[in-house]
Amino acid sequence: MAAVLRSGRSFFLPAPGPRGLRPAGCCCSGAAMQEPPPLAARPESPGPSAAPRAAAGWLGALRFDNRALRSLPLDPSEENVPRQVPGACFSRVRPSPVQSPRLVAMSLPALALLGLAPPAAGALEELEAEAALYFSGNRLLPGAEPAAHCYCGHQFGSFAGQLGDGAATYLGEVLSPRGERWEIQLKGAGLTPFSRQADGRKVLRSSVREFLCSEAMFHLGIPTTRAGTCVTSDSKVVRDIFYDGNPKNERCTIVLRIASTFIRFGSFEIFKPTDEYTRRKGPSVNRNDIRIQMLNYVISTFYPEIQQAYSDNSVQRNAAFFREVTKRTARMVAEWQCVGFCHGVLNTDNMSIVGLTIDYGPFGFMDRYDPEHICNGSDNAGRYAYNKQPEICKWNLGKLAEALVPELPLEISELILKEEYDAEFERHYLQKMRKKLGLIHLELEDDDKLVSELLETMHLTGGDFTNTFRLLSSFLGDLDPLKLEDFLEKIATQCASMEELKVAFRPQMDPRQLSMMLMLAQSNPQLFALIGTKANINKELERIEQFSKLQQLTAADLLSKNKRHWKEWLQKYRVRLEKEIESVSNADVWNAERVKIMNSNNPKYILRNYIAQNAIEAAENGDFTEVREVLKRLENPFAETEDLTEVQEDQEEEETVAAAATCSPVTSSRLPYSSKPPLWASELCVT
Repeated sequence: MAAVLRSGRSFFLPAPGPRGLRPAGCCCSGAAMQEPPPLAARPESPGPSAAPRAAAGWLGALRFDNRALRSLPLDPSEENVPRQVPGACFSRVRPSPVQSPRLVAMSLPALALLGLAPPAAGALEELEAEAALYFSGNRLLPGAEPAAHCYCGHQFGSFAGQLGDGAATYLGEVLSPRGERWEIQLKGAGLTPFSRQADGRKVLRSSVREFLCSEAMFHLGIPTTRAGTCVTSDSKVVRDIFYDGNPKNERCTIVLRIASTFIRFGSFEIFKPTDEYTRRKGPSVNRNDIRIQMLNYVISTFYPEIQQAYSDNSVQRNAAFFREVTKRTARMVAEWQCVGFCHGVLNTDNMSIVGLTIDYGPFGFMDRYDPEHICNGSDNAGRYAYNKQPEICKWNLGKLAEALVPELPLEISELILKEEYDAEFERHYLQKMRKKLGLIHLELEDDDKLVSELLETMHLTGGDFTNTFRLLSSFLGDLDPLKLEDFLEKIATQCASMEELKVAFRPQMDPRQLSMMLMLAQSNPQLFALIGTKANINKELERIEQFSKLQQLTAADLLSKNKRHWKEWLQKYRVRLEKEIESVSNADVWNAERVKIMNSNNPKYILRNYIAQNAIEAAENGDFTEVREVLKRLENPFAETEDLTEVQEDQEEEETVAAAATCSPVTSSRLPYSSKPPLWASELCVT
């Protein structure tokens, strides 16, 4: 499947390979690369042994200390062709040059982690050119040692064998002036031994999305890898976006990624023996010596307090390490759930060993609240649906536990997982939800029920997840019927319109096809299991039922029903707020604090798919200003102050809210970044 917008707009990412198993480090398979430019026309391409030119003043300040390559085994072969890499954690590679690299955008806060100061007035253009040259891979920074990391992974529940950095290149580790260590890598810099059938390249669509979302998540307060720059070029690769036999040339684009480490759960799966289902095995099976090296390196470097506390007992040390990874993972996914973020491909190779959100592929922020929302169009079974993310992350931790045997006995890690994960997730989730609802002084036993009933109300009314939470800070719990009606009118604008619901519940199967599938499920369950699932059939039957009900409903009926649902929940919310007021001495001071906390935990701006798509389309036409403007908004997601643009947005809010729910031809430039998505956005499909 290609990533498509059914109305004709292309969107975002190439499809994964067969059975959901993507090539190593890349979301595309079998994509042909254009004929490379003549050698004389190519930019300089230094290899690991080449003497790099001195970097210009700005990037020359970067100090490399590449501990990972000193601590973990390196592949003795430097042959850069797709192959199995046994007995090694890294392979040396060369970034492939691109033609005419130029900066799409850069995140100064992310680059500041590396000790890079903001550019002086008048120096921006020169610094952008320097960043484009070095962060495209065209020139090597002094001290950089490009390499690709070897890892395996369970993808969509099946062990895939060796994967690795098929499109990412480790440049090295930079020491900041504050003594912090940051691994930097280029994503989309060309072939590695782990590229398999792919070309090691990324295109503008996927790179803009990764760049923007990495920074969006950080500024939302969610643990994540960072993105420093996004650099595009005139070099092209061929991608069949719609998989309809009409491929197109797309620009090679590279993202500078930053994290303490990009080691993931799958890094420890390179030792896995032959899988009983897929018959695949890790390239370093039976190399427990390397597993011990990896554990020593990861714990001493990223969990030094655990190393120090249990230096004389490796099993206790490894247990403490696994417990901390479990807790960090639980807190991370709880944060996702609280902002409506869906990762899309929660394979074990996309799970960070230090609890970061990593590898932004077919992700999505939920608009209309739907607990079964699937952001990845190729996830046909809904394995990675929004409401399944917590249990999938727990399942992935179970696979990490298996990968740590014998250095951590399974009976110990399984007990840790059982005791710690659910408790940590529920504690952190409820703690965050209390802040989102302004419950700041009391922690009552029924608070989880209030949250559940809120989400059920959102589900029944098709409420916009982000905007509904943001709006609740203006609810004062006033019993005045006029004020309550005014608030109900406001919250009704964030509920799904009749048009939105008809799109959402539009049947996806031809009635004859559905009838055939139902008969097949009865007469030949084995054959049915090969082409469908009962869950999918039940969902289709539910769609048909809901769509039929909508045909009998008027817009006025829908509005009345939505207001009734919200009035019922708001009455419960008011009772809970009154208990808060009773526990404080000054209600006005309490309310000011409540609003402040709610507005700092409920974002106004998230990276909605339609916002990303508008930025991508502008960038593909050579205009990077929209990408940079979106980045500014995402760097201040909780902003309350209004600038000139915001005032203009507010003046247009009423007409654009109405237009977003219909097919009205409102231009994307007029739609506020905090608006519900326009109707065309429901046709966007990320795979």
